[in-house]
Amino acid sequence: MSEDIQQRTPHCRRLDRRSVLKGFAGATAISALPYAARAEGAKEAPALAKLVVDGKLAPLADRIPASPMVVTVEKVGRYGGALRRGLRGSADHNGILRMVGNQGLVRWNLAFTEVLPNVAEKWEVNADSTEFTFHLRKGMKWSDGHPFTADDIVFAIEDCAKNTELYKSPPTPIVIGGKAGTVTKIDDTTMKFTFASPYALFLEQMATPLGQHPTLFAKHYCSQFHPKYNPAVADLVKAANLSDWGTLFRSKCGDIEIPTRWGNADKPTLDPWVIKEPYTGGATRVVMERNPYFWQVDTAGNQLPYIDRLNFNISQDVESLMLDVISGRLDIQERHIDTLQNKPTLSQNMQKGGYRLIELINSGSQQVQIYLNLTHKDPKMREMFANKEFRKALSLGMNRSEIIELVYLGQSQPYQAGPRPGHPWYHATLATQFSEFDQAQANAILDKLGYAKKDANGFRLRPDGQKIFFAIDVIPTLYPDEVDALELAKRHWADIGIDIKVNTIERALYYTRGDNNDHDAAVWPGPGGLDPMLDPRDFFAQHTQGSRYAVPWAQWYVSGGKDGQEPPESQKQRMKLFDQARATADLQKRGEIMKQLFDLTADAFETIGICLAVNAFGICKTNLANVPAKYPNSWSWPNPGPALPQQFFFST
Repeated sequence: MSEDIQQRTPHCRRLDRRSVLKGFAGATAISALPYAARAEGAKEAPALAKLVVDGKLAPLADRIPASPMVVTVEKVGRYGGALRRGLRGSADHNGILRMVGNQGLVRWNLAFTEVLPNVAEKWEVNADSTEFTFHLRKGMKWSDGHPFTADDIVFAIEDCAKNTELYKSPPTPIVIGGKAGTVTKIDDTTMKFTFASPYALFLEQMATPLGQHPTLFAKHYCSQFHPKYNPAVADLVKAANLSDWGTLFRSKCGDIEIPTRWGNADKPTLDPWVIKEPYTGGATRVVMERNPYFWQVDTAGNQLPYIDRLNFNISQDVESLMLDVISGRLDIQERHIDTLQNKPTLSQNMQKGGYRLIELINSGSQQVQIYLNLTHKDPKMREMFANKEFRKALSLGMNRSEIIELVYLGQSQPYQAGPRPGHPWYHATLATQFSEFDQAQANAILDKLGYAKKDANGFRLRPDGQKIFFAIDVIPTLYPDEVDALELAKRHWADIGIDIKVNTIERALYYTRGDNNDHDAAVWPGPGGLDPMLDPRDFFAQHTQGSRYAVPWAQWYVSGGKDGQEPPESQKQRMKLFDQARATADLQKRGEIMKQLFDLTADAFETIGICLAVNAFGICKTNLANVPAKYPNSWSWPNPGPALPQQFFFST
């Protein structure tokens, strides 16, 4: 069944990816209808109806907007049940975000090709894409029953996101041309974003997880931790034994990608379920219960969500998650179990576990992207890594075909970076250069670079007599396939005289080392295969946590030159080109600009890829209905959130 988009706003620009994604566009119909459901005709979960009868909760007509978002579902569901999902340790907060945190001003459609209304009922964009006027839903409320209005969005952006005591630099999605946009209130349900220069990609950015700041902080609650609104906030900081009000604010109100977003049961949200048992240190589970003020209904007028509660069990290893799946103790799961090595086991146990498999369409570019730290603190290491010929030798010295066959069961192809084959912006040089296996050429390059001398074990020596050696940071619990791939690469590179350590570390340390620029090298799946404009971290230093080949350059970019390290000219040119591209509404012209950017990226050859990102999978219990058979697997489309889990239900 293809997705039936029955409501379309004239200013929702269609992304030029439909031809790439048409193979899965629509396992179930999810859309916003053109008519408004009358609040007084809506229906609710029996447990909430009882609270209303008992006088403990306001009537439904007073809890939802006059025109709630109406979701077209494959089947009208039934209320009840607890959905079980797994988290991995104490830093898997995005596992919750992907299931629940999809309540931005706008959202993606199921096919990841179009931006749709969400918290904002509609919008207008001026001719040069510098002004975006959003209309909110009249009568919409936070989860504690307090009105949600334009004041909340002005507070979230002007008082929080742009506050230098909370954020070193304004979040990238609200910045264009080095300047943050301004939010102004027109009336209680209307507000306007204004930018100093054209920002054609703004709506798409707002549909991603990092675009959630406008709807993240309830002013009536979070302002008590803000000095502008509470002169006595220093007393709260002292009582909490914290260092400053910013730390207090984050501990109470969280942020998009930190555990404390899910650690305070008192914080109001717009989510379908709200925290009852928080995600805190030492917790063995996180429990969320339905939001009685949730602002969406189905076509029959039933308030969503259908499911009463979410139970996130916290496991310390993937093996425990796998056992839970096979034993039928998880209802929907893809995170952490979706490696190809697990697929045979999960396929064989479908009947035993009472589940089916879901196909996850990979929007990424690269399965294992290797980031040598070009801004290494050690001058000798920095000089070696920064030499393009050295990186070229490493790439040629890697037997990608063997890695693909042994680790990925032959289900990929050698690949460096860039949009996937079939994407309108596919760049052959960027994708395939230096991906052949040629040890002879690799050795010749290394000899020419001055690394001809070797030690007794056959490893090459630098001119200063030190052995060429570096460590590559990898998170085994998150991406075990990357460990396997690196172990094979280690053997390949040993054959050309290069010694490495596959440095398996836990996720928090991985981030700390990267943030502090303490790593020699690191790996991560390379994004930008289907969404090159939304996650361009591998094309230039754009992401202060993700562009791990040059985090200080990314800091320089996002801060407008105030922080980090000034990058080389090629990087500066790409930064300017990207800013031009995301300000360009015409897709053809945008593509021409990105072609120039990709040319520069290919010429610089800063990162080393192994193979094209492969499709993954997840499991879903056979009695969990309205779950699409396949959907994107992407951070920009934070699966399964845009499939609207609030309309999932248990059929039996």
